[in-house]
Amino acid sequence: MTDRSDPLTPPEPPARCGSRKAPVPKRKRPGPYRVPPREQRHGLVIVNTGDGKGKSTAAFGILLRAAGRDMKVGMWQFVKNVDGRYGEHVAAERLGVHIVPLGDGFTWLSENIAEDRALAEQGWRVCRDALRGGEYDVLIFDELTYPLRFGWLEAGEVLEEIRNRPRGTHVVITGRSAPRSWSRWRIW
Repeated sequence: MTDRSDPLTPPEPPARCGSRKAPVPKRKRPGPYRVPPREQRHGLVIVNTGDGKGKSTAAFGILLRAAGRDMKVGMWQFVKNVDGRYGEHVAAERLGVHIVPLGDGFTWLSENIAEDRALAEQGWRVCRDALRGGEYDVLIFDELTYPLRFGWLEAGEVLEEIRNRPRGTHVVITGRSAPRSWSRWRIW
């Protein structure tokens, strides 16, 4: 046994036990991953909801992975102020990802509810057109649950649009208080 008081001294190889060799880890490299064409994919609807943190962060993870696989990704943010330029917008631009703020900040603190409703309706029209257009592989509707919960958007209409999305298109919805009935819908 060598003196290990010198940290630069390499460790001794382990002693062999009998005639068996020590297992060697596989040195396999992952092969290229090919995203199937949209017609061959089953489009998912993912709802990130709950009282804790991490809903939008999880959606950003999906955005990042999809962009890494050369999928066309778009994100529409119902609460973020239209005039704001946030860190995620700068990062998304560098990745070639489309993020659009549609709101006016924290709407539940607003004094002009009619204006907030109009912003939500206008924002949903933009989202609906993107959903129908079929340009995107992944669409993220960040904080969509708020205008639905406040009654500013018709939940049935939103779900119908999602149900009729182009084949193979993934949709991610984030926000607190998603309707419990969504877990029983068979649109996903």
